[in-house]
Amino acid sequence: MNTDNYISSVKGAIITAEEIRDGIASAGKYIDAIYDGRPILLIGILKGCFMFMADLARAISVPCEIAFMAAKSYEGTESSGKVRITLDIDRDISEYHVVIAEDIIDTGRTLKAVAEILKEKKPLSLHVITLLDKPERRAVNFNADYSIFTIPDIFVVGYGLDYNEYYRNLPYIGEISVL
Repeated sequence: MNTDNYISSVKGAIITAEEIRDGIASAGKYIDAIYDGRPILLIGILKGCFMFMADLARAISVPCEIAFMAAKSYEGTESSGKVRITLDIDRDISEYHVVIAEDIIDTGRTLKAVAEILKEKKPLSLHVITLLDKPERRAVNFNADYSIFTIPDIFVVGYGLDYNEYYRNLPYIGEISVL
């Protein structure tokens, strides 16, 4: 195990586990109201979404299938500006109401690219739910349909979000200080 990348510290929780749980419950009610019993395909963008998506799926009462995509655009704490899709959906989604579950919208490049790819596949509808929204960093015109928390321009980890693959296991969202 290479711990050279573990050279930072978490300053503390900016969003607690309880606040996350309550926010996700509200997002689940929002999705249930939109789809009113109609089945959805919940698509998570790996890796950061895994905790959020699992809890969101449990907060939804409409019938729900699960799928994943993977995209990469970060190196350390900075967006590279280039989005690479490293895992795409392997099914026809034209018969599905699609909900993208994203951990964070920062520059918006990754989610905009993913949404465009999915729109080309002609789903019945497409909504984006994000745990965190950082509008100060937006580099492209893209907004979620539902953002649980809006945060300032700080680098955060925890609850699936990482710094060089570390800190995903924290049960809260914390600001990180890179040494």
